[in-house]
Amino acid sequence: MELERVSLAIERGLLRRFDSLLARRRLGNRSEAVRDLIRRRLLEEANEGGSGEAVASLTLVYDHAQRELSDRLVATGHHHQARVLSTMHVHLDGRMCLEVMALRGRPAELRQLADHLIGLKGVQHGQLVLSAARI
Repeated sequence: MELERVSLAIERGLLRRFDSLLARRRLGNRSEAVRDLIRRRLLEEANEGGSGEAVASLTLVYDHAQRELSDRLVATGHHHQARVLSTMHVHLDGRMCLEVMALRGRPAELRQLADHLIGLKGVQHGQLVLSAARI
């Protein structure tokens, strides 16, 4: 891999906060951290309108005591079996559960599926993280 040296102008306060983040999380040096940010943004951009295949994780935190919610989650998984690769279910306490789904498909389809599940009554929080299936 051939590297090219570049110069960036960044506000002093922003750079201090970035350096603090790198130190707290032990993320290495500035150059590698900036390369990671660029790669992440390029993947996000590729997935924005992408018609290619993507992989994703969908995390849901929900109240399993909500009437019919668990059944709806299972039914949706079966209905979208081509997109849902795997699920993991964790009991957080007497009422709350964490569900993590591994997904594969077109970005727009995965967002639509995620929006549907996150919007179900009883889901407290949900987040979809998309990545390109091939880089």
